[in-house]
Amino acid sequence: MDNQFKFTNSVVGVPLFFVLFLWFVYWIEIRFGLDFVKNGIFPRTFSGFQGVFFSPFIHSDLNHLYNNSMPLLVLLAALQFFYAKQSYAVIGYGILFSGILTWLIGRSSYHIGASGLIYVLVSFIFVKGILTRYYRLVAVSLAVIMLYGGILWYVFPEVDDTISWEGHLAGLITGLVLSFVYKTPEYEKPTKYDWEQIDFDESEDKFMQRFDENGNFTNIPEEVLIEETLPFFDSNFKINYTIVQNKENE
Repeated sequence: MDNQFKFTNSVVGVPLFFVLFLWFVYWIEIRFGLDFVKNGIFPRTFSGFQGVFFSPFIHSDLNHLYNNSMPLLVLLAALQFFYAKQSYAVIGYGILFSGILTWLIGRSSYHIGASGLIYVLVSFIFVKGILTRYYRLVAVSLAVIMLYGGILWYVFPEVDDTISWEGHLAGLITGLVLSFVYKTPEYEKPTKYDWEQIDFDESEDKFMQRFDENGNFTNIPEEVLIEETLPFFDSNFKINYTIVQNKENE
């Protein structure tokens, strides 16, 4: 399984490109005096549905952007390295479905920021690692929960009125669902040890030849049995063989 973990340019390229794009969008907003907040998610309104696609790329200030950038770099790199086959689907559907869920359950206010995607990634990486039961991925799950386990408090209402707990909760639920939807058979196969991979031909085994295809013991003449068994012993091993005849059959 370890050969599944391969370092590629996407492990660094995807996180770096994504985060740089967030900073580019914020620079455009500041440079030209624009206000992208109104392009965020405004729940249960037709115009506010556009935020499902735009909100992860919009941030209110530098502190908001910085706080989301560092976790995204780490989590996207981990996703690309350990779950390369599922990574783009998790990112794409994570943004889409967490945004839709936020649009459905959110307060009547604009919801912006990439924190919803962060919760998708934390949830997916943690749960998927536990589901695979593969020790390296379980270790990654534990590392993620140690680093970002504290953010789980922010899925509850009234912890901080300035954040979108609805977006966080939507991301957490979306990541959980995606961890069950996207299978990882390359990691979930049972480990096969070297001694299990030895080719074995039952037709050449003397013991197995004593049984037919139904598992019943076959009658083999005693002289054949002795002749085939003796080669298993060396010349220094003595065998006392006694034949007891059934007098009733005489």
